[in-house]
Amino acid sequence: MDRHQQFNCRHSDCFSCLMNEPNPVKRQRNLVEFFKDLANDGQASAVVGLWSNAMAHPNEPEFVEVGIFDCMSSLIWKGIKNRRWLLHDRNIFVPYYASHIIGSYTMNREEFAIRAVEEGVIPPLVELLRGRLTWAEQRVAVRALGHIAAYDSTFPMVAAHSEVLELAMELAISSLEIVYTHFIQSEERRLRYHCYLLTRGTGGPDVESQKGEEWASQLQCWSLQLINCFAFKERYLSTICKPGFLIKLQALWGGLVNENSPAGVGLLRTICHHKSGRRSVAACPIVIQMFCNLARSSDDWKFMAVDCLLLLLQDKETRPHVMDMAVVALVDLANLPSVGDRKKLGNLIAGTLLQNGIQNSSSGSIRGSSSSKTRQLVEELASQQERIMWERSMANEELLVKQRAALVLKLEGNAKFSAGNIMGAAYKYTEALAICPMGARKERVVLHSNRAQCHLLLQDPEAAISDSTRALCLYRPINCHGKSLWRRAQAYDLMGLAKESLLDAIMFMNECLNGNQPCVPDYVEQLVRKNMQATWLFRDAALRHGFVQRELYASTDFSMEVKDESDDCLDWDSTSESDAAASNEGTSYSSAGVRRENKLHGYEKQDIFQKLIPSLKRLDIKEGEILLPKVKDECPQGQPKKGARPHFG
Repeated sequence: MDRHQQFNCRHSDCFSCLMNEPNPVKRQRNLVEFFKDLANDGQASAVVGLWSNAMAHPNEPEFVEVGIFDCMSSLIWKGIKNRRWLLHDRNIFVPYYASHIIGSYTMNREEFAIRAVEEGVIPPLVELLRGRLTWAEQRVAVRALGHIAAYDSTFPMVAAHSEVLELAMELAISSLEIVYTHFIQSEERRLRYHCYLLTRGTGGPDVESQKGEEWASQLQCWSLQLINCFAFKERYLSTICKPGFLIKLQALWGGLVNENSPAGVGLLRTICHHKSGRRSVAACPIVIQMFCNLARSSDDWKFMAVDCLLLLLQDKETRPHVMDMAVVALVDLANLPSVGDRKKLGNLIAGTLLQNGIQNSSSGSIRGSSSSKTRQLVEELASQQERIMWERSMANEELLVKQRAALVLKLEGNAKFSAGNIMGAAYKYTEALAICPMGARKERVVLHSNRAQCHLLLQDPEAAISDSTRALCLYRPINCHGKSLWRRAQAYDLMGLAKESLLDAIMFMNECLNGNQPCVPDYVEQLVRKNMQATWLFRDAALRHGFVQRELYASTDFSMEVKDESDDCLDWDSTSESDAAASNEGTSYSSAGVRRENKLHGYEKQDIFQKLIPSLKRLDIKEGEILLPKVKDECPQGQPKKGARPHFG
């Protein structure tokens, strides 16, 4: 029987038949001819098939060796130059999938990237980066260029196109507005092929908008990844470190839908590894403040912010410019344990701050140029370190006496709090902390957390953030003490820091449902809704284009929900609350029973967590029972590139 009849094939050059050829030499020869023919006719179905193979097997060399890069490059050029061909049949999909194929094959193997450069993929990708087609093609073009630029051997070929860095910087800043105006803003104006690319033909406008937000985040983050490749070379820092760009860069975090990229803070950490970069960053107070806020948050990338602050403090030139701002945040993190490859991170932070104090005090600068608050915090940290050393030599009986005395003071503070004497309660908790052994972590967690609640009621959110952060650093596992998370979320909300408040509130909900509470308190859900609005990825772009977003909870004062919080969450007279929460570690967050009825972010009458939970995998929150379309448009998490520099830092 004829082979084409056997596979029900009507074409003599069928791709399936070529792949089923048992003779490898003949198959390779036929594939060479196939790619030559494909470059001329550009069958969309064949390109989509190649894309599926590239996504599933990005490290296999067979297609790379027979000219797939040359073929994809030709197809991209054809789409750019021949508008009539592009709009015929399904050819509109070809440049997108061709660029995606290049990015997939160059993602993990340097030799593939070298082959791609030799076969001329960079010029057509740069044209797509310019915006010669649409934002969808820009997304995959910047992804492919980022993979190629990540290798030392192929970076110079990308950098030879002098406009690439400027284009990537402009795209990182404008990507959200581009996607909003061309896709999100109006359902009627959406290009049909964009809708199909986003949902593969499944789902309505809501799913399209959800995926559009995800793709906009990727467009921004992949642009930053490409810029990061340039940031490793100091000669490009003068372009990257323009004050206007750095100020905008600190706000780029990719939104809740960003699961894998450190976004702006990743690029800033790379910049901080260069002396000239540190000089530029230190001259931007708004960037330093972002580091401080991020370092004391529930964001997965907070330790990158800590890295940046330490790099700036360890540089004698930049230390005086950042010390007063950095010490406020870092002192609260001095009890951190080892985190990943950061061994004894708290000790490193304390050593850096105290060494700075020693160096500066000899020259008089810490008592001259630094603020009195900085001197006080450094002296407090030094005193704590001395207490730790002193208590190590004390007998257990002495430590137990001090711990019991601290408990008495804590109970007195609880009584004052119950009587409405908030200032007196805070004072008692401070006295208790002064005598409570530094090694009594559980007791100190409760004292710091209780004092944070007092600061909230006294309208001192900065002090509440400080105490809540110290409690979260002492607790094990770190950053999982539910009450402290909620108090810090309220404090950040009082300060107008919606992102930090939202992430803490989400982590608090996770801890609530990990414990004994059957559902999330209403006031917590309200705070999440409010800050979901404030941190919507397209919020700024929407406001610039006339979209008026309803502030549903603008009049709610979440910090004053004392009655509800006392009934549901507080336990003033117990020091064993840490044990209860720790026993539930690892329980997943479910969306059952939590509903929303108002319009939020342009999505009508959805469950709030149908939007929220799938986008929070970075917070180790699972999807629950929500079914989403499975779209294979992400970079596979393969092995790191051999011989490649890390993408961020």
